[in-house]
Amino acid sequence: MKYQGSCHCGAVKWEFEQPGITSAVRCNCSICQRKGALMSGFTLAPDELKITASEDVLRKYQFGSHIAEHYFCGHCGIYTFHATFRKPGHFRVNLGCIDDLDMNKVEVSFFDGKSL
Repeated sequence: MKYQGSCHCGAVKWEFEQPGITSAVRCNCSICQRKGALMSGFTLAPDELKITASEDVLRKYQFGSHIAEHYFCGHCGIYTFHATFRKPGHFRVNLGCIDDLDMNKVEVSFFDGKSL
């Protein structure tokens, strides 16, 4: 199944294919706790996530070990996806940004990132 997502203003867009989105992850690390976003329960390799955004719009934030890369739109500020800490170079997407995804049908699990 092909999924498409974007930030609020549409300046950052992406798409990927996945059999079906049934799971999400909520993390309690310092940034995720504040974002409150539900991330994909799966990761995507760089060639699986097709990102459309100009260099001047897509922003990156890093902290701590500087391994994880958190991306957001420089116009509207929406967190869109991130390169993961546990699997560097692979991505999780913000499920709230995916078009036509019924979040009531997604099972949420918890990840204790605060203890890492």
